[in-house]
Amino acid sequence: MTKPSHLSHFDAAGQARMVDVSAKPPTRRTATASAFVELSAAVLAALPASPKGDPLQVARFAGIQAAKRTADLIPMCHPLPLTHVDVQAEIARGGVRITATVATTGPTGVEMEALTAAAVAALTVYDMTKALDKAIVIREVRLEAKTGGKSGNFKRSASRSGWRGQAVTRTR
Repeated sequence: MTKPSHLSHFDAAGQARMVDVSAKPPTRRTATASAFVELSAAVLAALPASPKGDPLQVARFAGIQAAKRTADLIPMCHPLPLTHVDVQAEIARGGVRITATVATTGPTGVEMEALTAAAVAALTVYDMTKALDKAIVIREVRLEAKTGGKSGNFKRSASRSGWRGQAVTRTR
């Protein structure tokens, strides 16, 4: 992967700008992002019985909605016709792991949509459980992989994964 010699969201005078992607051909692009919500054992045990509903399902829906609204939240993002959004929230050792995958066929990538989906899903878990514990921590919101575009493909290496918790099966 080549590194850009400049940041494309700034013009020659250093002013922020939206990049013109109108001359770029549409190609299939995907991105996967993740986040981790660190929860106490007591909060994890209470998840299935939340009076607000199932926090993991609500987080999934919030993440999907957030991906579709990324251009409304991040000033220089292009509104994109998303062809697929999948958000998974699973109980892991020490918390909840969020994984968001987004796809489009367009002139620019969907990394920001995937990151926004993961972050908002994590914030939703926080919102749904904050009454039980104020010490909840959201960590490691990051891009895991992307495909397509001029910069090529990216996949986070296992040596840089950094996940503290391992996935476990959720039971009811």
